[in-house]
This record gives sequence, structure tokens and C-alpha cells, in this order.
Amino acid sequence: MFTKIQKTQNPPEQPLFIWDGECGFCKYWIIIWKSKTEGLDYKTFQEVAGEFPDIPLKEFKKASRLIEPDGSVYGGPDSAYRTFWYFKKPQKHWHRWYQKSGFFQKINDHSYNWIAKNRPIMMKLTLAFWGKNPLKQKPFWLLWLVGFIALVLGTISLIG
Repeated sequence: MFTKIQKTQNPPEQPLFIWDGECGFCKYWIIIWKSKTEGLDYKTFQEVAGEFPDIPLKEFKKASRLIEPDGSVYGGPDSAYRTFWYFKKPQKHWHRWYQKSGFFQKINDHSYNWIAKNRPIMMKLTLAFWGKNPLKQKPFWLLWLVGFIALVLGTISLIG
């Protein structure tokens, strides 16, 4: 599990989202987020980890980080939900819910940890459900859902 870090002594001038540049799954979703946000910089930990000596490199490897100009550090799902504040149509309620609900936080922390440990599988699912181009996603998940329903109904009709 990733460690929650409250502050850094070397804050950036502008909010900065830090992610793993060697992760294809991460890159796919960063492309989407960049298209939806404004006023937020995105850099890989490989580029900027050295600028934050008070944050251990192993923590950058475990989870994304969002660092605010006041030095506040958000990690894992907290960093993801915090990016919603920078959406062109901000959705601050997700981050507030994460901060206030211990149950929601625990589920998200464990889910994030599982996803982080299974990035190759998550990338395959992402491509299967939304396609290869993150800026022109296709709702393939709908076809999978229709196929699943057809399979279930077909099985039921064979049994019944």
C-alpha cells in the first residue's frame, strides 16, 4: 500500500500531477485527464522525483501524486480525485467524499492498490472496453454488455 504524505518542502509553482511514465495504462488515462483539465501540470516521476527529496522514490513508484503550490501532497485515489478540481467543469464532491468518508476512502485505497499491481490486465480491459485512442473512445463496453446478456439469456433458454 502507498504511504500518505501530507506536505513537501519543495512545492511547485503550479499544481502538479506526477505519474509513472513507464505505465501504458497510466499514460492512456493521463491523455484523457489532460484533455479535461486546465491549470494543472502533468509530469512523470522519472522527470521530477529529484525535485522532491522529501518524498521517497519508492512512494512515487507505488502511487500517483498531486502536489499543490502550498506543498500539500495527495496520493493514489486522493490525487486522482483532487484532479477533478481542475476539470473544466470541476467535480469537487468526489474529493470531498474521499476525504470525509472512511468507508469510501478504504474501498478506493484498496481498489487503487489492486489496480496498480495489475496494470497490464487493466490496460487490456481499457483497450477492450474503450479502444486504442484515448481521445476518441468508443463504447465497446456496451457491446460486451449486450454479448453477456445474450449469453445469459441463451443459457437460460437452453436450461428452461
